[in-house]
This record gives sequence, C-alpha cells and structure tokens, in this order.
Amino acid sequence: QVELVESGGGLVQAGGSLRLSCAASGRTISTYRMGWFRQVPGKEREFVGRISWNGRFISYADSVRGRFAISRDNAKNTANLQMNNLKPEDTAVYYCAADSTEVAGHWDYWGQGTQVTVSS
Repeated sequence: QVELVESGGGLVQAGGSLRLSCAASGRTISTYRMGWFRQVPGKEREFVGRISWNGRFISYADSVRGRFAISRDNAKNTANLQMNNLKPEDTAVYYCAADSTEVAGHWDYWGQGTQVTVSS
C-alpha cells in the first residue's frame, strides 16, 4: 500500500509560480510512474502530466506544456510539479497518482489533493 500526500498548494496571482510536492509513504515509489491531475468542481478530472519511474520520459497536457515541469526524487520518495506563469484557468484541486502497471489510464494510488487558486 502506498499513501500519497500532496502539499504546496495555495493562492497565487496570475503569472506567479507554485511548487507542489507529492510525498509517498508505505513503500518506495522508485518503480512507479507518477502522474499529476487536476479537477474543478463539476468537471471531470484532467490529466496534467506524468513521469516514468526513472524520470526519463515525461509528458504534459497541451494546456500546461512549457509552463509546468514534473520531476521526481526517488531517494526521497517524492514527486514534484513546478508550475510557472500560472493562469486563472489553472485553478483546481491538484492530485498526484502512482502506478506500477504501465497500463494506460490506470493508476494504483491517489493522493487527497491540494487546492491551487490563481487570482486574476
């Protein structure tokens, strides 16, 4: 069992930056791919990006590419989401997820989420 806890959310003005962290406990996530998602009330959860277990392969949603950066530190059992040039439309609850199966669309574990609010 893996427990994921996100932190780093908050209120920021448009154009600002935030760094979200996802801390894992229970077992090492060094062999898990990690993903970030976001959700606005009343809308479906949206893919933000993901990183392979070794950090060599990273992909992003078109809406955040060039502004957001995903990284991981397997020694610390953490994954991070650096968000720059934030826009009001980035306002959402952000979730991290971990998956060991590499099956598209499948994620084994989810965090509880952290709120990001971007004011205009």
